[in-house]
Amino acid sequence: MNTPAVSDLVVLGRISGVYGIKGWLKVWSFTDPLEGILDYPAWHLKTARGWEVREIDAGRRQGKGIVVHLPGCDDRDQAQQFLQAEIAVPRAALPELDDGEFYWNELEGLQVRARLADGTTVLLGRLDHLMETGANDVLVVRACEGSLDQRERLIPWVADEVIVAVDRARRELLVDWDPEF
Repeated sequence: MNTPAVSDLVVLGRISGVYGIKGWLKVWSFTDPLEGILDYPAWHLKTARGWEVREIDAGRRQGKGIVVHLPGCDDRDQAQQFLQAEIAVPRAALPELDDGEFYWNELEGLQVRARLADGTTVLLGRLDHLMETGANDVLVVRACEGSLDQRERLIPWVADEVIVAVDRARRELLVDWDPEF
């Protein structure tokens, strides 16, 4: 199996704990739905030893989370070595998205510009990360070099109302947002 460059990996979750005595692991999944992480049979795990490829041989929804089993990890002590390991897959393994859809990781790092009433724009900062709130996702925009001020802003992801355009080529996100908020 070819090992992709680290820059080609997309983190989909983290191993958050051990489950039971037979080596099962609790997984904090970033996918929607949570079970989506189980669609990838081979995971790249970032442990204290670095990245390693591991296949999963079983996985399921358990309560409000996901549990998985890795071949050869058959007791709690063996499972401990994977605690807090990031779970990633190659970007090429992700499904194609429809127009107007984005993976969060491809938005992180974009410059966020606010469109003003006169048609000009002002740099609010750089998109640090997104948060899921239930009603809608929220952009966490942090100040960067050249930004209007040093404030952190929380901007709701409301397509066609707040989010005006995403320009992947220019690495910019245009929002209809009052810079005073």
